[in-house]
Amino acid sequence: DLRKQARQLENELDLKLVSFSKLCTSYSGTRDGRRDRYSSDTTPLLNGSSQDRMFETMAVEIEQLLGKLTGINDKMAEYTNSAGVPSLNAALMHTLQRHRDILQDYTHEFHKTKANFLAIRERENLLGSVRKDIESYKSGSGVNNRRTELFLKEHEHLRNSDRLIEETISIAMATKENMTSQRGMLKSIQSKMNTLANRFPAVNSLIQRINLRKRRDSLILGAVIGICTILLLLYAFH
Repeated sequence: DLRKQARQLENELDLKLVSFSKLCTSYSGTRDGRRDRYSSDTTPLLNGSSQDRMFETMAVEIEQLLGKLTGINDKMAEYTNSAGVPSLNAALMHTLQRHRDILQDYTHEFHKTKANFLAIRERENLLGSVRKDIESYKSGSGVNNRRTELFLKEHEHLRNSDRLIEETISIAMATKENMTSQRGMLKSIQSKMNTLANRFPAVNSLIQRINLRKRRDSLILGAVIGICTILLLLYAFH
């Protein structure tokens, strides 16, 4: 029974998706013909059109059928996992997987067709708005055109000012960071200088002691060399 219901829903979905795809395909051609017929878009391009209403209705119907088919597949999965049904029945598992694949294909096809339709409609809306702006600009008086140009220039000036302000703020932030890092370096150098200043008297006294010892060693060495020289001279003359 569940499989019979699933097949019935799949057949309905197949017919609905074919009609849905034809509607989306014919949408762009209809709009192109309407643009050729009406050069000045004085009325909204898409609002209230029968194709839009038909699209919304068919989309809702297809979503409802997909929801019902999903519920049937879930019931079949529960049946295969229920007590009393062989868990290793390959035919049941194959049937369930087949219906799941069909549901996935129909869902993917529906979302793809719907996305294409929405993209076409958005493009048509954008083109219609651009055409209206062009027509209104062309039909406007010279004063209005001049005013529009002035507004555009003023808008561009404001954008340039905003960009310059942002650049100035970024430069100020970078300068602040550099000054903070330099302040840290100066504090480190100052602490090192204070440490050296505190240690300098001890270093000074140590250097003086080393110099005194060198002088004493030099004097002793000089005296020894002088005595040895005198003894050598005495020995040589004798």
